[in-house]
Amino acid sequence: MAVYNGGFPASYQQMYYPQYQQQYQPQVQQQNSGPIWIQGEAAAKSYLVAPGTTVALWDSESQTIFLKSADASGMPSMKVLDYTIRDLNAQKGPKTDLINSADTLSAYATKTELEALKREIRVLRDKVSGKTEEGVKDESFV
Repeated sequence: MAVYNGGFPASYQQMYYPQYQQQYQPQVQQQNSGPIWIQGEAAAKSYLVAPGTTVALWDSESQTIFLKSADASGMPSMKVLDYTIRDLNAQKGPKTDLINSADTLSAYATKTELEALKREIRVLRDKVSGKTEEGVKDESFV
């Protein structure tokens, strides 16, 4: 029989003094209801993270989010995310900077190039039909 505190058996102590019983109470992780605001990368590096957890730290000085994690042994790691704010009311048409670029403009023909192409088509059409350039030309084709 085990002796506990002053010669009383351990079962006697547990029966009459239940406050001495040690009960296992799991640790409850605290959940944040909002973003955690910090000031700069130095504050993100110094922010303590519990082992096995990840937190999002929002920088109040720049448009940056730091995802700080700690593995099961408590070794921290951090990822840096830059974010931009988009205007949902902005026009969703083609971007003008792409239209004005030299690569995009080379895909379009000028009026003089189209007129030259029309003349070439007329000449080829006339050759196929047996007409010469001096002959009657049908302008309804082009």
